[in-house]
Formats: sequence, structure tokens, C-alpha cells
Amino acid sequence: MLKSLFSGSGPGSKLLIALALIVFLGLALTPFVFSGTRAMETAAKIAIFIVLVASYDLLLGYTGIVSFAHTVFFGFGAYGVALATQRLGSGWDALALGTLGGVILSVVLAFGVAMFSLRVRAIFFAMITMAVASAIAVLVSQLSWLTGGEDGMNIKIPRELTPAFRTDLEIFGTKITGRVLNYYLVFFSAFALFLLMLRVVSSPFGRVLQAIRENPFRAEAIGYRVVVYRTVATCLSAAIAALAGALFAVWLRYVGPDTTLSAELMIDILLMVVIGGMGTLWGAVLGAAIFVLAQSYLQVLMEQAAGATAALPLLPDLLNPDRWLLWMGILFILSVYFFPTGIVGRLKAAK
Repeated sequence: MLKSLFSGSGPGSKLLIALALIVFLGLALTPFVFSGTRAMETAAKIAIFIVLVASYDLLLGYTGIVSFAHTVFFGFGAYGVALATQRLGSGWDALALGTLGGVILSVVLAFGVAMFSLRVRAIFFAMITMAVASAIAVLVSQLSWLTGGEDGMNIKIPRELTPAFRTDLEIFGTKITGRVLNYYLVFFSAFALFLLMLRVVSSPFGRVLQAIRENPFRAEAIGYRVVVYRTVATCLSAAIAALAGALFAVWLRYVGPDTTLSAELMIDILLMVVIGGMGTLWGAVLGAAIFVLAQSYLQVLMEQAAGATAALPLLPDLLNPDRWLLWMGILFILSVYFFPTGIVGRLKAAK
């Protein structure tokens, strides 16, 4: 079964397999290996962003569709959970209904955008999706009676997933609380969604998508309906992004325009795809892990480095934690220069 799953979509390099295993084991064991809430927050964010970035790679890397509306579907999933729990309470049925509603709305919007836009050239499709994303973000901000506006919404979740829920169970010296259960809900859901996407890209459907990406005219000539395949890929990508948004809402217990619909988030997704490598899915694993870790800990590392070099001229100023975005930009430029096909692409080429 595993051989069938990874056929044509496996890591393809021993070093890449090792890195993927490190990420998997790190995420799987975070509550028991790393102390404090920050490590678990970072690990949960990595797991969610792996799914979100991989779903975008399914669209960009495998189908060749450039979209700037992917955060809209992520936001629909999050707001679906928020609205359902606000009206129906904090039960599991509300979570399920909100998630389903967010997925359905995302698929409907993706289908509409695809049917109206996928027949135009790539740059015009990208501009249309950018306009849709901007319009949705403005709409969500203005409908404060429904969405909470700029202030966002707090989310009610089952008590079993909150820090207040405690059990007598202890594993490796760590008490199993609702926060730990919430983390593993996110982790296993993200893992299952990633395996689903691997299965999709290794299937005949996934190979047709890659053929369309390489030469849509030839794919059309040999009998494949390019618009249909692109529409299905767009809807599938939107559904998975909505599920990632629902997981994000359940974990964060808050949703707002800045956390789910911002242009900055769309740029972050693009950066993670480019850093990891387009058209691989495994690039989402490494790209998300590296980017989120840098976001979470680069300032801390820079503060320590600035303190260690305090006696030297100029260097402490350059390593000032307030300049972490500058160093993030430099790291991105270096990654593009040395890994033009992404980390995964470079590792596969060097195997």
C-alpha cells in the first residue's frame, strides 16, 4: 500500500527522506520532547502550513495555475468553524458543520472562478484571483455584524480540546491535557491530508495535471479536456485549503482578516513553495518547516548572536533582532540563488 502511495511521488533522495523523517518525528514528538507552549505552537503551525502550502503546490506546481486567492479558501474554512460554533455552541457537531460549510463554499467559489477565468491566459487569471481575494478581504472586514470585522472572532471549541481539560494520563513525564489532544488532532489531520495529496499526484489524474502544466495544447490535442482538469484541480486545492483553515481555527481559537485573508499570508505561501520546490509536495514539508521556524526563532537567535558579538564593531547592530525581516529576505534571496528549483529539486538532482 505504501509503495503504491509513494509511487512516482516519493522523496527520491536519501537525504530528502532523512529530512522528511526529521520533520515528521519532530512534529510527532513535540509535546513530549520540547517544553513550553511556544514549541507546540510552532509545531502546530508547521503542520497546518504544510497542508496549506502543499494544496497550493497542487495548483501551482502540478497544474501550472498561478492564483492569488488561495488565502480566501483558507479563510472560508476558518470562518466556517467560527460562525458555526458561535451559533451552535462548542460541540463537535458545530465543528463538523462549520468545516463542511467552509469546504462547500470554497469549492463553489473555486468552481465559479475557474469556469469564468481558466480560459484566459495565466497572467489574466492571476489578476482575476487577486481581485477576488481583495474583494473578499474587504467584505469580511466590513461585515462586522457577521464576521467581527477587523477585530475578528473568538472560537468556541469542545472542552476536550482546551487547556482546561486535564486527564490523569501521563506519557514520558508529560500530562495529557486538552491542548495536547488538540495538537494531535491537528497533527494527524494534517498528516492524513498530506497523504491524500500524495495519492492524488501519483494517480493518473495527477500525471494528466503535470502533462497540462508542461504543454496544455498537446494535452488538449490528445483528447484531455484541459479546462475540466484545471477546474477539478482548483476545486480540490480549495477544499484542502479550507480544511487547513478549519484546523487553524480550531488550534488558534481565533480568526480574523489578518490571520487568514491577508496579502502577507499569500506571499508567505508563495515563499514556502519556492523555497521548498514547486511540483514536489515534499517541498511543502521543508519549505513550511524552515519558514515557520525562521519566523518563530530567528529573532531569538539574532538576539543571542548580538549579545555574543557585543564587543565587536558594527556586527551587533546588524544582528539586532529588530532587523529579522531583513535577514529573512537575505535568506530567501540566497535560497533562490543556490536552489533555483527549491531545496527538494536540488536534492533530487544531486541524488
